[in-house]
Order: sequence, then C-alpha cells, then structure tokens
Amino acid sequence: MRAMQDSSLIEAILKRDRLLVAAGLAALVLLAWAYMFYLAQGMRDMGEMGAMAGAGVLTPWGPVDFVLMFLMWAVMMVAMMVPSAAPLLLAFAAVHRRRRERGGPQAATPPVIVPTGVFLAGYLLVWSGFSLAATLAQWILHSAALLSPMMTSASPLLGGSLLLVAGAFQWSPLKSACLRHCRTPMGFLTTEWREGYRGALGMGLRHGAWCLGCCWALMGLLFVLGVMNLLWIGALSALVLAEKVVPAGHWVGRIAGLALLAWGLWLIIS
Repeated sequence: MRAMQDSSLIEAILKRDRLLVAAGLAALVLLAWAYMFYLAQGMRDMGEMGAMAGAGVLTPWGPVDFVLMFLMWAVMMVAMMVPSAAPLLLAFAAVHRRRRERGGPQAATPPVIVPTGVFLAGYLLVWSGFSLAATLAQWILHSAALLSPMMTSASPLLGGSLLLVAGAFQWSPLKSACLRHCRTPMGFLTTEWREGYRGALGMGLRHGAWCLGCCWALMGLLFVLGVMNLLWIGALSALVLAEKVVPAGHWVGRIAGLALLAWGLWLIIS
C-alpha cells in the first residue's frame, strides 16, 4: 500500500512538472507571437503612411536599426521553433524528474523547471546565432535594393533561387539526418544525456544545432514573401512542426520540397 501511494505521488509530481513546463512554453510562444503581431501592425501602418506620402525609397540602416532587426529575428525564431522543440523539452523534464526521484546525481538540485530552462536557453542560443546571420543577410539584401520597404523579395530571381535551394535541401541526406534526430526525443536523450546545468546547456546547444541543420533553408524562405508576413511565418511554422511530430513527417517535408521546387521554377521562368 505504501509503495502504491509513493508511486502515485511520484506520478502526480511528474504530471505537475510537465504542466509547468508546457505552460511556460505556451506563455513564451504566445508572448513571441504577440510581439510579432505588434511589429506587423506597426509595419502596416508605416507602409500606409509611406504610400500616402509617395515614399518608397529604402533608407540606410543605422546601429539601432540593426539591433531592432536582430531582436525581430530572435523573437521570430522563438515563435516558430519552440513549438517544434516542445516534445523534447517535455521529455527532458520527465527524465530529469525521474532521475531525481531515484536519488541520482541530481537528487539535490532545484525543481526540474530550472534545468529545463537551461536546456531551452542552449537551444535558443543556437537560433540567436542564426538570427544574427539572418540580420546580416537582410542588411546586405537591403543595401543591394533586393528587398522592398516591406521586407519582401524585390527580385524574382532571388525569390526563385531561395525556393529552389529550400526545395532541393528537403530531399538532401543532411536534411534527413538532422530530421531523424529532431523526430526522436527519447533517442536524443538516451545518447546525449549529460548531468548538471552545464550538461543541460550542452544538450540544448546540440539539439539546437541539429534543428538548425534541419530548418535553416526553410527559414531563408522568409525573404521570399516577407520577413514580417504573418501568414507566411505561420505556414512555415506549421511545416516545421509537421515534419517533426507527424508520423510520416519526413514525407510531408519532401512533398513540400517538390512544391517549393515547382514554385521556384515558375517564379524564375515567368
């Protein structure tokens, strides 16, 4: 009877931890999307004002513009990528709690929400690096007048080329290898587990690297229809999530790759 009560208590704690982690992730994603809606509305208002004033000239970036664009990309990556990483984060929280309950090396550590946050920080650090690279790419394209004032591709050749690269990458061996790691949370935890906060950070960095290897080409498509096109951002987010959690997710990605190849060819030819 005592053993059954202890087992029920442990299960209740595990469920509580999963709820706490899930609620925290949901709040983070909702805040990121709220910020994206705020930015999109601000850009829409500026575009309308510019159209009424007859303004369509690109202005050079200053340091503040670069920082604000980096912040925009970083928040966008949170909104797009954290949902697809949620299964692994929840699995990490459950495994970490079980190890503590068994009296392992982490038995005296703080609640599981802390190392899970460290894991998430490592994951987002990788995508912050990508955000910096994307900001640099946007600055170059902006300087070359290849982006419109609303941050959409001003060149069919540029847009078509990005679509062709992303479509071809969907069928590449590198994409398949990275996607396999992203689709097997327990497999990743079994092979990559490290103890302590430093271990959690390292695991987050490694998983972020696999995730970046899987999705970098899709993120580049934000330059095609608009860096702040919320419908396009939502569509890409749904594709990334489907690739990772749908049973036949790898085929979802490959079919999408064929569509991207056809779209890219049409855009260049037409």
